[in-house]
Amino acid sequence: MTNFKVIAFDADDTLFVNETYFAEAEEKFCTLMSDYHSKQSISQELFKTQINNLPTYGYGIKGYILSMIEAAMAISNNTIPVEYIEKIIQYGKELAEKPIELLEGVEETLDALYGKYKLVVATKGDLLDQRRKLHKSGLGKYFHHIEVMSDKQEIDYLDLIKRLDIKPEEFFMIGNSLKSDILPVLEIGGHAVHVPFHTTWAHEKINHKIEHTNFSTYPKINHVLVKLT
Repeated sequence: MTNFKVIAFDADDTLFVNETYFAEAEEKFCTLMSDYHSKQSISQELFKTQINNLPTYGYGIKGYILSMIEAAMAISNNTIPVEYIEKIIQYGKELAEKPIELLEGVEETLDALYGKYKLVVATKGDLLDQRRKLHKSGLGKYFHHIEVMSDKQEIDYLDLIKRLDIKPEEFFMIGNSLKSDILPVLEIGGHAVHVPFHTTWAHEKINHKIEHTNFSTYPKINHVLVKLT
């Protein structure tokens, strides 16, 4: 056993597939708008709109679809037919209805850690959507607490740690995003493990290597059991 009291897991692309579905929706959007601009230009406009809207809409399907509609209006110079808007809304509904695909080793890992540590989910996104996914995944039984955060900055993790009544050094985070799941946790004195996912949203990428005594990376989530059991 270790000195860690809480093991926190990101949800999307750490416990189950997520970004793959958003990439598929973006592909459909680029095809829909292909008469107006190139695929690259359409993707760039959508990304710019998403980033500009994060302070207002936050993360998740609803904000993504609203950003798609706004980007479509900009790309088409406000001439987009109503049928296109209907299709974009349908893309959002399809995203919300996607099956939950657990990643390899997830349930094995949770089962091995359950009862040894307090397990929590610490994830970004839309509250309703994240709770729906966790319910459909069947993983809810493993978690003491589910935290759907508006963002994952140092202050957000400090607030979570305060509510959990632990010290930062007793907090251990597992996630696929170096920017959101790893760096802020290391900055506040916690421990973090990076489990890469094959697809990463551009906003979550960093351009430097992390070297920190509290940081490690594993190719599969169940490999972390070597460190925790």
